[in-house]
Amino acid sequence: MNLSAPFISAFPIAGAAVSVMAGPRGQSTMYSSDRIADRLDELQFDLGEGPCWTAIAERTPVLRSNIRSDGNTDWPAFTEAVLNDAITGGVSSIFAFPLMVGALDIGAIDLYGTEYRGLAPTEVAEASALASLAAWQVLRRILDDHDQLYDTESLGYARREVHQATGMVIVQLGVSPEDAELLLRAHAFSSGRSLRDVANDVVERTLDFTPQPSSTTPE
Repeated sequence: MNLSAPFISAFPIAGAAVSVMAGPRGQSTMYSSDRIADRLDELQFDLGEGPCWTAIAERTPVLRSNIRSDGNTDWPAFTEAVLNDAITGGVSSIFAFPLMVGALDIGAIDLYGTEYRGLAPTEVAEASALASLAAWQVLRRILDDHDQLYDTESLGYARREVHQATGMVIVQLGVSPEDAELLLRAHAFSSGRSLRDVANDVVERTLDFTPQPSSTTPE
């Protein structure tokens, strides 16, 4: 399933793209609705700035109803590139929502429109909730790709330690056992450590997955 499709059907936007900042392919677009969405991601990766980078860094939605005026200060190079690019020149509004699982930052989903229109507070809340669901699906895809390259032993799989740590993550996040173990594996992957070491850190309480509240608010 293309994870950009639910956003297009639910909100008044023209297209969407799901980008990841981790995994075997590094920075990449995992799902997109069209060439414009692809190009918006490509420009952000090339320039190192743009709504997806801000959404990930601040862990909060980024809302720009008028890219021609609202984006010039925050992302001058990106804004200029979007407005002058043959593919993205018709983009008027752009929004980004971070993809997060607990304390783990995975990537972002960018939404674009061809009209100067913002998102209502209820739409922002709904899009944020949808992004939370999409984050788990993206995380599974990343780890499935990764696990095809490594056997269970190379991941440092130790059932007893992982079982204990999984229970603690369930309490911290209120998720299912399967999702709690998935998060442990994701942290091991992103940090380049074994699953056993990450599980031990959770058990010893030097690693806590409880999300920290953001100090910023959406614009």
